[in-house]
Parts: sequence; structure tokens; C-alpha cells
Amino acid sequence: MQDEPNLVDSPLNETVEAEGHAFTVSIYRLEAETTWTLEVVNEAGTSFVWDKTFETDAQALSEAKQSLKDEGVEAFLG
Repeated sequence: MQDEPNLVDSPLNETVEAEGHAFTVSIYRLEAETTWTLEVVNEAGTSFVWDKTFETDAQALSEAKQSLKDEGVEAFLG
């Protein structure tokens, strides 16, 4: 039986408020990996996970905030 891989959560995980909506920004990586995965979850629980990974958790957080600004919250409400 294989053990589940350990996930490492970034200390930069946070809830971002935009246009009256709250989005949970989760940044994590596998314990054995060095790059970070970005996930944004809307209030309804719909998850948006980026295909690309990030060298740092700070880059991932910046990408999440910039995407909410550039694409608008509507892109994350569906």
C-alpha cells in the first residue's frame, strides 16, 4: 500500500476580496517538489487550478491577484 504524498501549504494562503466576493487562494506543493501549484476557490466551492506551476509561492499569489484584476471576478464565478 502506497502512502499518500505529503502536501506543503504556503504561509501565503489567504482569502482575497474582490468586487464583493471572497476567493480562497491556496498555494501548495508536494513535499518532494520545488514548484508551487495555485488554486483559487470561489464562494460556491468551484475550484480553478492553474496548469503552470510557480518557482515561488509569492509568484503564485501575485498571479492570483493579477488574474482577478485582469480577467475580472466574473471569470471565477462560474
